[in-house]
Amino acid sequence: MTPTHRNKLVLAHSVRPSASLHEVETNRALARWLAQVVGLEYGGSYDPQLHSGRDIYLLPTQTLVGVAAARQLGVKGPEDLWGGYVDHDFICTKAISHGLLNRYAFAPEGWSSLFSERVRSVVLDGLSVFSLEDARPAAEHLLYSGPIRMKPIHACAGRGQEVIKSLDQFDVILARPDAKTLFTEGVVLEQDLTEVVTHSVGQSFIGDKVLSYCGDQYLTEDGQGEQVYGGSNLLVVQGYYEDLLALELPDDTRLAIQQAQVFDSAADEAYPGFYASRRNYDIAQGLDCDGKQRSGVLEQSWRLGGASSAEVAALQSFVNNPGLRAIRVSSIETYTDQPLPANAIEVYRGPAEHSDFLLKYVTVKSYDG
Repeated sequence: MTPTHRNKLVLAHSVRPSASLHEVETNRALARWLAQVVGLEYGGSYDPQLHSGRDIYLLPTQTLVGVAAARQLGVKGPEDLWGGYVDHDFICTKAISHGLLNRYAFAPEGWSSLFSERVRSVVLDGLSVFSLEDARPAAEHLLYSGPIRMKPIHACAGRGQEVIKSLDQFDVILARPDAKTLFTEGVVLEQDLTEVVTHSVGQSFIGDKVLSYCGDQYLTEDGQGEQVYGGSNLLVVQGYYEDLLALELPDDTRLAIQQAQVFDSAADEAYPGFYASRRNYDIAQGLDCDGKQRSGVLEQSWRLGGASSAEVAALQSFVNNPGLRAIRVSSIETYTDQPLPANAIEVYRGPAEHSDFLLKYVTVKSYDG
């Protein structure tokens, strides 16, 4: 990737008109911070009246979908944004992780069966469903092997998921008033694991810098008592995956990195219109219903995510210390009002979409102590 042009204007951009305050303010905070780190001007939030025709570097809150949307924002390729672009909406969701029940199942426009073939060995057992008619046969097929987890493809932070242990339980879901809408929008049915550890693996390409990282994420309780994303601990290197794999890493971490690489390469192959300068993957490792250890990529994030603040902190460390080999960074989200820990970097403090309070901050530690 070519270095970012020195006259680019760094802009935040909340893709969803209904974006919550904490999403908008986090987006702005990261854009302001990134501009400072790379030595560019921060221009606030994208405004078509002010910024049309300008040479910009965009931080969109969601993956950009469709040529028209990208062109309107002035984004022509991965050098123009920290995030990603896809031709069709479903490509940037959980849906692509799994294939369809059979060749008669409904598929959205642009669906690639090649992708599911390429990633079959690096994902959990599962199926993607895009119609109410396909839902029950898909659930019946998977329930033979044990409990499954139902995940709406546009949900994030672990919200909206349900564990299903029987076909009778699934029939109750099918009888809900919103069932047709739910399955038409897209649902992933995936084998459920217990004792799960979720790894984060990814890369960021920002200007002439390439960062590669691995780590784990954890859950916390929001203001409603629901278990949601609580943060990520990352080990970040300057360079590519081979530079990351050159470090001393546990076998389970190495497996997660290798599975993410397969998933990442499959996206480039199966969806040629796709590009991304932030490529983050969640890999779940746990026990299936027979007590067997399983590992598989759950989904991708080609946009700003929970770990993005940690990535910016790592980038700043490498810019400040070019000879640094690796750094440990953590992004933390807590719904408990508390003072900022010593040496932490605050990203957001205020109300949340589902809670009265949310605090986001970052910590940085040396790699080797």
